[in-house]
Amino acid sequence: MSSTASAATPLSAARRVPSISHSRREDLFALVVGTLFVSFGITLYGQAGLVTGGTAGMAFLLHYATGLPFGVGFFLINLPFYAFAVMRMGWNFALRTFCSVALVSAFSLLHPKFLQFNNAEPFYTAIFGGLMIGTGSIVLFRHRASLGGVNIVALYVQDKFGFPAGKLQMCVDLCVVFAALFVVSPMAIAASILGAIALNLVIALNHKPGRYMGI
Repeated sequence: MSSTASAATPLSAARRVPSISHSRREDLFALVVGTLFVSFGITLYGQAGLVTGGTAGMAFLLHYATGLPFGVGFFLINLPFYAFAVMRMGWNFALRTFCSVALVSAFSLLHPKFLQFNNAEPFYTAIFGGLMIGTGSIVLFRHRASLGGVNIVALYVQDKFGFPAGKLQMCVDLCVVFAALFVVSPMAIAASILGAIALNLVIALNHKPGRYMGI
């Protein structure tokens, strides 16, 4: 057998391996773990006075401007997007997303009761928090859920047109961060932009069509 054929065999075999569906128990565990990661990153951002993108960023802006708790604002802002999720992605995806948003909203209210960070360095917090939110988002994506809002639109565009969800999310996130110039300091904006880049690089590098075989 030639070396070329030998080298190609493992790859061909890998392509023939059927995808394995996640069990309900695995999906439930993933929703809890993913939303814990995301809400912890959001808690870091809130205690450092930072913002992020998407509907979470909108909820932060609302929180800083009016004092409305992040969890409440995040849940309310996402409500209009569920109709789009049902029409474009199906009831299963919409229900999982609703559960994810509800859990992030609840956990973001719970974390500060157990953890308080004083004098958090904004750039370190932005990078670490962004990586936490991005990792949690990947967990949710791979179990057919999202964080609602822009995530729903980004996943639909990727599935329909092949445009990477991470790149579209990054464009929207940067717009939201720049809008925060009216409510947070320039240093917090600079750190938030760095965090948005870290968050979306995690998604762009790890959530690509065909890379992950689980359903």
